[in-house]
Amino acid sequence: MSSRFALSLLAVATAAAISSCGSTETPAAAPVAAVPVASAPAASTPAAPALSITDPWVKTAKKGMTAAFGTLVNNSGADITVVSGASPLSPMIELHEVVESDGKMVMQPKKGGFVIPAGGTHELTPGGDHIMIMDAKQPVEPGAEIPFTLTLADGGTFEFTALGKDFAGAKEDYQPGMDMGGESDNG
Repeated sequence: MSSRFALSLLAVATAAAISSCGSTETPAAAPVAAVPVASAPAASTPAAPALSITDPWVKTAKKGMTAAFGTLVNNSGADITVVSGASPLSPMIELHEVVESDGKMVMQPKKGGFVIPAGGTHELTPGGDHIMIMDAKQPVEPGAEIPFTLTLADGGTFEFTALGKDFAGAKEDYQPGMDMGGESDNG
């Protein structure tokens, strides 16, 4: 009889003897030797969207004009240009900037839209660039969730939700005919 065959019989006999012992204890698991295994391909993680926004919010208002703010983040390797916006809150949304005119800070539509540099950010802030809501059809209360869709120069869109937030800084007044200090443009 070959030694391999004898060893195999001995192993089978030992296993049979152990299993027939009638012990109620569960035998401890034998340590398992590490066996090199070919690694499976890593699960691909979804790529970050090209455009995102951090801390989006809308200034609370009873009705009429208000604005949305936040930080637009370009996660891509190419500039992204936002050319327009839309929201169920108002039929008229404009991209605005604040500029100096005759010694006063005034809001006006931003020609060419907002350019977010490759790998960079673009701040939308009170007293600066912002998304202007021209005629809010309902009040914007603190904590309200306001959906927006931005249209990009390449025809793509970006959707986000902004929260209503009370804000009284920067002395901005989002009413027609008013400059940033709340004074009438008519003198």
